[in-house]
Amino acid sequence: MAIPVIDFSKLNGEDRAKTMAQIANACQESGFFQLVNHGIPVELLERVKKVSSEFYKGEREENFNKSKEVDFLDESSEKLENVDWEDVITILDDNEWPSKTPSFQETMKEYRFELKKFAEKVMQVMDENLGLPKGYIRKALNDGDGDNAFFGTKVSHYPPCPHPERVKGLRAHTDAGGVILLFQDDKVGGLQVLKDGEWIDVQPLPNTIVINTGDQIEVLSNGRYKSAWHRVLSPVHGIRRSIASFYNPSLKATIAPAPQLVEKTNQQVEQTYPKFVFGDYMSVYVQQKFLPKEPRFQAVKAV
Repeated sequence: MAIPVIDFSKLNGEDRAKTMAQIANACQESGFFQLVNHGIPVELLERVKKVSSEFYKGEREENFNKSKEVDFLDESSEKLENVDWEDVITILDDNEWPSKTPSFQETMKEYRFELKKFAEKVMQVMDENLGLPKGYIRKALNDGDGDNAFFGTKVSHYPPCPHPERVKGLRAHTDAGGVILLFQDDKVGGLQVLKDGEWIDVQPLPNTIVINTGDQIEVLSNGRYKSAWHRVLSPVHGIRRSIASFYNPSLKATIAPAPQLVEKTNQQVEQTYPKFVFGDYMSVYVQQKFLPKEPRFQAVKAV
């Protein structure tokens, strides 16, 4: 079993209907899919790879090698249950940028600009597949017609681990927010998705963008699209690079199942998710990220 690989460029040709169906099926069945021919310049992606690797090597690797996780694995035979074998920073528009890596700021700003536009194209496809008005999901995440959504980019590196059986690169979880766009390493694997009780590898492919749906897309779609459990295994050889961008709701946004997916002609479809403010959901999520997701939806304060 493999994660679907879909040619995004075919949305503009005679294969549009087939491609739309492939994306809809992926959102429904696995919550994960890879997009090729997505329109993000390969030259830009190559620069992102270069500056990310240089940034880790020049500004992060030494400190990671002195971290408590490294010391604990060296000194103990126990498993590390509550930490991840991951070096990570989060980039925002008003970021305090790394100063020692040439072109890092310029490249990542350009990359984030392209990824945000692309995220909105992906959401329009979801709107159409779900039978929602164009721009519905974007408007829900932005809490209106403005530009209020949270768009963050997480730059992660997973160094070689001497005891990968004792610590995960990233523990199993679902993502709290909306649409996640991942530019993963094309050589060092480790990302896995839970499908029908089995962990499936998200195969490394050059210059693809991996899409997965977060908890809020599950709510907005009234459960038609599920957020998927996923994890990262600690690598044995090589440094795994992972750059995930999150198009998440504004903390003030009110999230609820789209009325079009609850009310049907001559019948009622059960609404299985409460209506809530995303900031309230995040307060629950930070405490329960690695626990079953269903209680999170019910624990959040309903509006």
